[in-house]
Amino acid sequence: MYHARVNERIWSIVLAGGEGKRVRPFIRRWLGKSLPKQYCTFVGTRSMFQHTLDRAGRLAGPERTITVIARAHQQEAWSQLGERATGTVILQPSNRDTAAGIFLPLTYIRAHDSEATAVIYPSDHFVHPEDSFIDVVERAVWAAEWMADRIILLGVEPDGWELDYGWIQPGETLAWSAGHRVRGVQAFIEKPTSVEAARTMGTGALWNTLVLAAKVETLWKLGWRYFPEMMPLFERLGSAIGTPQEGTLLDSVYQEMPVRDFSADLLQRAADHTAVIELSGMHWSDWGRSERIADTLRRIGKQPAFPLECLATA
Repeated sequence: MYHARVNERIWSIVLAGGEGKRVRPFIRRWLGKSLPKQYCTFVGTRSMFQHTLDRAGRLAGPERTITVIARAHQQEAWSQLGERATGTVILQPSNRDTAAGIFLPLTYIRAHDSEATAVIYPSDHFVHPEDSFIDVVERAVWAAEWMADRIILLGVEPDGWELDYGWIQPGETLAWSAGHRVRGVQAFIEKPTSVEAARTMGTGALWNTLVLAAKVETLWKLGWRYFPEMMPLFERLGSAIGTPQEGTLLDSVYQEMPVRDFSADLLQRAADHTAVIELSGMHWSDWGRSERIADTLRRIGKQPAFPLECLATA
């Protein structure tokens, strides 16, 4: 098996604070209780959360891994962390959407290493095979360090009209990294209509996985540009990290934290500061719908860890 070399420049961020509301009815029928999808084991013996932690550990050691979980889910998260070396685990006081969810762990990385390159992994995505995925993430890290003013996103060629995905319209080729093309971004299309999806599929658009690599300072500067009401709160928190006031201040700033969407409110407005590398030759899916779970497992010939009857009624 291929093992990526741990890189001391890289910090991993595992985002596990979501609720997974769309698949909640299916999970309740299956497990008899509500559980965010990232904590479910749909196939094999590891949950999506555990898979993501293990992927993140391929490029960054535990001392450079930041995991964000919802305070309400901490019991489940801690049980799944088990004997894994956990690094830093942040209990997010409340869900204030994706911008706060990303800039919270960036605040902790910046307090320790302002020159770091961060890789962000949502914990509710399916990836197969993982070796190929990690290879492309390494290429994205290289691109982020070489083109330090850009966010490097991973995109996937669409195989259907997924209208609740974000889409990327790639631009010209900016560089090559070990056979992987790094392209600029012409535009982002969030949750397109069926007409927009049909049109953009024909022009080579990609699904936006929201897996990305970027210099921490690049993200921080863009944060100040597009979230000027949010960033002073994280600056305050950053000054308290490692002090007895850290926990109290975290709760305090979240009482004022605005709700902002990272894709719609930053990426769409900063296309000239982004680039994309395509994930090819592998399966990727945001398992936000039960039918996606069934379709993916059918394609790769994997036996689900849940009764198929649960999907039939989902």
